[in-house]
Amino acid sequence: MDIAALIDRYDAAWNGQDLDAIASMHDDDIVFHNHTAGERVDGAAAVRDHIGAIFARWPTLRFERRALRVGDDFAVSEWTARATHPDDGRELEWDGVDVFPIAADGRIAGKAVYSTSGTPRVLSTRPSERMVSAS
Repeated sequence: MDIAALIDRYDAAWNGQDLDAIASMHDDDIVFHNHTAGERVDGAAAVRDHIGAIFARWPTLRFERRALRVGDDFAVSEWTARATHPDDGRELEWDGVDVFPIAADGRIAGKAVYSTSGTPRVLSTRPSERMVSAS
C-alpha cells in the first residue's frame, strides 16, 4: 500500500474541493476530529457533509504541504493553509498538522487536525467585494 500516494491524492482533492474524490478515500467508519475547532464527526456520510460545509464557507481554502511522514498504517502531514475570510475579505494563513490512521484496506480511517487557525497570520486586510458593494 502506497500511503504517500494516497495522501498526495487526498491533498489534491482537498485543494480541488472535490468531495466525491475525498469521500472515495474515506473508510466507512472514518472519524474527522478537528481538535482546534472542537469539531468531531463520525461516519463517512456525516464527514462528507461536514467537509462540504467547510468548502461552502471557505471556497478559497487551499493547502500547501510542508512535510509528510508515513508509517505502515499512518501518515502525518504538516501544512500551511491560505484562504480569504468569507466575512471581511482578509487574506489569512495558518499552519497545521493532520494525523491519518490508515485502515487495512488502504482507506483513511481518521483525520485528526491540529492547527493555528484560531490565531491566523493576516496577509492582507483588503475589504471583501461584498463589503465594497454594500457601501
